[in-house]
Amino acid sequence: LVESSARRHRASAQALLMELLPDSGKALRVGITGVPGVGKSTFIESLGMKLIEEGHKVAVLAVDPSSTRTRGSILGDKTRMANLSVNDKAYIRPSPTSGTLGGVARATREAIIVLEAAGFDVILVETVGVGQSEVTVAQMTDIFTFLTLARTGDQLQGIKKGVLEIAELIAVNKADGDHVRDAKRAARELGSALRMIKPHDAIWTTPVLTMSGLSGQGVDEFWTEVERHHETMLAKGEFDRRRADQQAEWTWSMVREELLARLTERESVAKVAKDVITEVKDGSLTATLAAGQILDAYDDSADDASDARLT
Repeated sequence: LVESSARRHRASAQALLMELLPDSGKALRVGITGVPGVGKSTFIESLGMKLIEEGHKVAVLAVDPSSTRTRGSILGDKTRMANLSVNDKAYIRPSPTSGTLGGVARATREAIIVLEAAGFDVILVETVGVGQSEVTVAQMTDIFTFLTLARTGDQLQGIKKGVLEIAELIAVNKADGDHVRDAKRAARELGSALRMIKPHDAIWTTPVLTMSGLSGQGVDEFWTEVERHHETMLAKGEFDRRRADQQAEWTWSMVREELLARLTERESVAKVAKDVITEVKDGSLTATLAAGQILDAYDDSADDASDARLT
């Protein structure tokens, strides 16, 4: 019900969320992104099983805008998390196919409320890092973490600067066997890069770890740093401020999503939009003027609807 994009379900879903809201907000929300092939699924299973052994209930949610095109999921077959997927203290949800990143984000935020009310106290939100998905996940979690492989020299340039700017914990994964030395070297280089990117007066210094999701080495240290970040944010008053800012941003994102939906639903606006987009494509109209004409058409349709109600 909550993840449905059908308008007929939205009122019921919002009523349910309002009832659950007082029981939500108590979980630690952890965002996880990583380069392709970094082993996120293996790591998440290792971390999830560790947390369950410590008495936690763990939910894994995916935010994957590519799944809206392919109808697939970044989590793929749950056999990639064979132990976690069958544990009654865990819940794994692939990315919903909601058509847009905004739709996926809305469904994920609302799923977090439901899961927290159901008693899950650790929420892991995973993304493949396509487009703006990393920023989207950072805006709904308490700490944003980045997993990478042993990359040295010029290979470091392949990591998007924006990811390093928002990452609050970085782990070089697959630091096992013959890769341990390369992983440690990569961690040192990432640490140096962070010192140039991050502000010197920040209340949190992003740690760079090495670990192996396969063997479990370093997973304990990873979670220790997550907890240390949580304690630091609480002590500095940043935790509540961040949650409040996220709620405000969510509100405005919903306003933008709803306005776009209303624009596309009105036939008179859709006709104008079709015509002006054609002009934009053939180069006879600028995008700014086209947007203005579409919005004017919406205003006119809203005025007509208002006049109709008054007569």
